[in-house]
Amino acid sequence: MTDGKRVIRVLMAKIGLDGHDRGVKIIAMGLRDEGMEVIYTGLRQTAESILDACIQEDVDVIGLSSLSGAHNYHFPELCKLLREKRMWDVLVIAGGMIPDADIPFLKENGVAEVFTAGTHISTVAEFIRAHVAPRVTLAVQES
Repeated sequence: MTDGKRVIRVLMAKIGLDGHDRGVKIIAMGLRDEGMEVIYTGLRQTAESILDACIQEDVDVIGLSSLSGAHNYHFPELCKLLREKRMWDVLVIAGGMIPDADIPFLKENGVAEVFTAGTHISTVAEFIRAHVAPRVTLAVQES
């Protein structure tokens, strides 16, 4: 914590039955190196388990990764759950093997941005910083 501002907290998740997580781990480490606090949920998460982790960890951003082709189902499902909980301030971003033709549908259904293969980590970090303002923390006065 510096200057009373809390660092941006990012929850990275592999949703669905996808069993490959090398890419999401690289992005998680890169965002950590960019000064963000990153929590990785692991493989084979459901929309409900990601929502629960989001609430428990009080995150600013959810980063979803999918290589299995089920992104058009899983990503909007999580965004729907966030809306039902009135969690408008949680930014949802996505990446993985997502065809360009699917990106407009995902954005219409709550995903703020989709980062395809080859996107530089600095580009992802800049997007997050531009769309998430770190929350100010209250300093506890010592007696």
